[in-house]
Amino acid sequence: MASHGYFSVLVHAFVFASLATSAFSQLSPNYYDYACPNALSTIKSVVEAAVQKEYRMGASLLRLHFHDCFVNGCDGSILLDPSPTIDSEKNAFANFQSVRGFEVVDDIKQAVDEACGTPVVSCADILAVVARDSVVALGGPTWEVQLGRRDSTTASKEAADANIPAPFFSLSQLITNFKNHGLDEKDLVVLSGGHTIGYARCVTFKDHIYNDSNIDPNFAQYLKYICPRNGGDLNLAPLDSTAANFDLNYYSNLVQKNGLLHSDQELFNGGSTDELVKQYSYDTEAFYVEFANSMVKMGNIQPLTGDQGEIRVSCRKVNNY
Repeated sequence: MASHGYFSVLVHAFVFASLATSAFSQLSPNYYDYACPNALSTIKSVVEAAVQKEYRMGASLLRLHFHDCFVNGCDGSILLDPSPTIDSEKNAFANFQSVRGFEVVDDIKQAVDEACGTPVVSCADILAVVARDSVVALGGPTWEVQLGRRDSTTASKEAADANIPAPFFSLSQLITNFKNHGLDEKDLVVLSGGHTIGYARCVTFKDHIYNDSNIDPNFAQYLKYICPRNGGDLNLAPLDSTAANFDLNYYSNLVQKNGLLHSDQELFNGGSTDELVKQYSYDTEAFYVEFANSMVKMGNIQPLTGDQGEIRVSCRKVNNY
């Protein structure tokens, strides 16, 4: 993208202005400047290597942050493995055999702790930075990540099942879900644009291609080869037609009734979000600015700060386990 640098400057300025008036933010972009000045550059280098090796990893790392924040806030709970005291969110419907990238987070945690000399960077902050760096690595905008989250000592599969938006949600269900997390309709449309990268399992879009009418027939027929009516639940299809690039095609596809998930196409189905989808289908500047702003807003969902939670030594388990 020839004007990527220009958009990045706009994004930075817009997000900075919005944060200056954000009373709820308890975080700071300079949180590690003294304790570990090499933290962010270390995370970036590991993310870039992982995405260069496998571009789909970028979408997986972005999804980790999304699914973490939508449970009990952005607290790194999604990273906890099952144990006698942990009901792991990894086993929730939206995550099981779908969300991955945990090994990359392990590598980042090890590299950052070595760079810092001690575990000072939380796993929750790592997820927030990784989400930004993954988007940038795939050609998208950048933004200033707010830092200072601490890690939870609990997890909840039940809460994950109840709070992570489902691929079969209607528009009203999506709006309510986002509202319950302090996010509005614009945040819903903008953050759904994260589906411009990555893939989804057949089981998440099977009902859409066989039972819905708001889908282009040729697109549905193409997907039926990937996702048969019986079986094939783990087969993958791209969330948009350029799944390796962070671009506008997700929205263009919705306008053409080529949304992969039922919940995606609900954003352009004669409802209140249609006009935003239309705008983002051609306006890169607006999408980049708003996506960055909404990512910062989402990252502020109920963070643990101060003496709450802990800084995990291993992102997969609590410190006293």
